[in-house]
Amino acid sequence: MHMSADDLIAQLLDPDSFQSWDRPAIEPAVSPGYRQELVAAARRAGTDESVLTGEGLLRGRRVAVIACEFAFLAGSIGVAAAERIVSAVERATELGLPLIASPTSGGTRMQEGTVAFVQMVKIAGAVTVHKAAGHPYLVYLRNPTMGGVFASWGSLGHITFAEPGALIGFLGPRVYEALYGKPFPPGVQTAENLYRNGVIDGVVTVEVFRRIAHRALSVASGVVLPVSAEPGWAAPVRKPTAATNPSATAWDSVLSTRRPGRPGIRDLLRHVTQRVPLSGTGQGESDRTVVLALARFGGQPCVVFGHDRSGQEGEHTMGPAALREARRAMALARELRLPLVLVIDTVGAALSKEAEERGLAPEIARCLADLVTLDTPTVSILLGQGTGGGALALLPADRVLAAEHGWLAPLPPEGASAIVFRDTTHAAELAAAQGIRAVDLQADGVVDRIVDEHPDAADEPVAFARRMVLAVTEELAALRAQPTADLRALRQARYRRIGAVH
Repeated sequence: MHMSADDLIAQLLDPDSFQSWDRPAIEPAVSPGYRQELVAAARRAGTDESVLTGEGLLRGRRVAVIACEFAFLAGSIGVAAAERIVSAVERATELGLPLIASPTSGGTRMQEGTVAFVQMVKIAGAVTVHKAAGHPYLVYLRNPTMGGVFASWGSLGHITFAEPGALIGFLGPRVYEALYGKPFPPGVQTAENLYRNGVIDGVVTVEVFRRIAHRALSVASGVVLPVSAEPGWAAPVRKPTAATNPSATAWDSVLSTRRPGRPGIRDLLRHVTQRVPLSGTGQGESDRTVVLALARFGGQPCVVFGHDRSGQEGEHTMGPAALREARRAMALARELRLPLVLVIDTVGAALSKEAEERGLAPEIARCLADLVTLDTPTVSILLGQGTGGGALALLPADRVLAAEHGWLAPLPPEGASAIVFRDTTHAAELAAAQGIRAVDLQADGVVDRIVDEHPDAADEPVAFARRMVLAVTEELAALRAQPTADLRALRQARYRRIGAVH
């Protein structure tokens, strides 16, 4: 079954809101036989080409839409279809409209040869210009999406979802079998498998995608909403702020952050609104020890990325894919011109042969470089354990908040003890000596603000999560008041000062 372009548009947009942008398709010089194919395809599909473009309303928001029609020569893209797509992308960019693309295609049109294949370059180029201008680009892949279409504008979305059961891939199964004399492995080129492997963000029906697109576009708009306009937002009740307990030792903090009931990133996200969970790097990698989402903190739109304490167990800790997903979050924040909120809560990066061979250390370095130079407001939250390079990779920010018992160290205290004393019995002593507590980090200029625990976040998970969300909301509002051009210089100067002797 193939959903038609008209059906997609009818289910995606508000009733009777679609306005076509299509002009008569251009007519490149073609053979008489191919001309007859085009005429027959138009009669069969009820369209003049394999793609429809236009604009409409999605829950009242004006959006541009590009939708393939599979009934027209299997949705294949030739010169005329490509020209229509590029014209629509350029018009959306000129009008400043978010763009929703929904391909369903067998790929480029074989009847037009290499010139049709090369059309994917100009489509990808137009989409890149649209995104560089700060406009959202959302993709909904339908059954099937193959070949050059998937390998170009089908894979460039800020967010990408797919129709359940959709066949999605690069090399078609028939082509594979013809080339290699055996069938393609079953179950690989499916929407569900690509989601499991971090290539796309989810598998949903059009009705669900409509809701997701509405939330994503609301966040990506960058508009700050008043708290009263945020359904589901419950501002925390302010308690008298108690002084951070000076008697709590570093080891007390370590033990507190290891308690099973301690709130993590998912608890914070329960107290924000318009959440759009995303998944994976978009490049065939997924790491379940981290969480990526678009969300609003008390009306403040942002990209959220951080460690998920519930996904870390034993030796299953963050690997290179998690860091590449972090860099995807940074790219989203940069392209959509949104603040980035980072949550640190990790027992440390993976220690394994696979992690080393897949570039764990270089990915940490790239995260640090990207964060220090990111041209958008950033807030980092030291929520719990902050062990090693995996924690450091998410630290550089304009403002760093820490839970009262949050801590940051180059190794877990037991590991530091093993290096210095060749045993683990001196862990508490090393934790104290290294200055890993939130109060120590604040004194050293690493942390800007401490969010109290009364007396431990694990004892008051809801109240603590609300206090932290409110603190982040306040910091985001303060950063928005600063000129964006100053952020990068101020951030670099901040880390230049840390530890310097004057």
